[in-house]
Amino acid sequence: MPMPPKKADENLDDWVGTYSDTVTLLLCFFVLLLSASKVDSVMFEQIKAGIQRDFMKEEPSKPVSMLMADLRDDIRELQIGEGKLALGSDHTGLTLDIDGDTLFKAGSAVLTPSARLVIRKIAATLREPRYNIFKFEVQGHTDDTPMTGSVLYPTNWELSSARASAVTRVLIDEGIDPVKLRAVGLADIQPRYPNHDAYGKPIPFNQERNRRVLIRMDPVYK
Repeated sequence: MPMPPKKADENLDDWVGTYSDTVTLLLCFFVLLLSASKVDSVMFEQIKAGIQRDFMKEEPSKPVSMLMADLRDDIRELQIGEGKLALGSDHTGLTLDIDGDTLFKAGSAVLTPSARLVIRKIAATLREPRYNIFKFEVQGHTDDTPMTGSVLYPTNWELSSARASAVTRVLIDEGIDPVKLRAVGLADIQPRYPNHDAYGKPIPFNQERNRRVLIRMDPVYK
């Protein structure tokens, strides 16, 4: 009687493929978590609007895009000069830079009458019910020129904080919920442009543009 053929050895390494696939899937999962940890608000809004339109058959809502469009209209209507108001966006929300010399006299935190008109115009837009999801941070910024001879504002920290507070008070007076507001003084630690050149010489044009009040407008999605 012939001997039965020898059974081929089983491949005991099949689990390696499954293990590799699992590790790859886990890696992809953590990469997605990492990428979602710093969400671009404009991109998030576009994705959300696409889902609402294509899958949920709902009219998409785009508060960030709407607010940006409304603020652009406000800037055009104000006509206060090129570069005095700069609207932008980042991964968090919208930003509005207001030239400090447009709002205040040198070394002062008292708003000029024309500055109050600017802030009231902006506040009228920000308080619209469709923008209830936004929170606002008012930042005061200065150049790096030291304060001299001022009892009220011995350093740029006090001056920047007072300027942020002055703008915040007008926003509150114009109907913005104080719970949605925060005033922050940042002195000269976050300049938009270098205050000095490579040789340490002051750049007056850059210093002027660094003196500003920045309003952050960040949506809070539930």
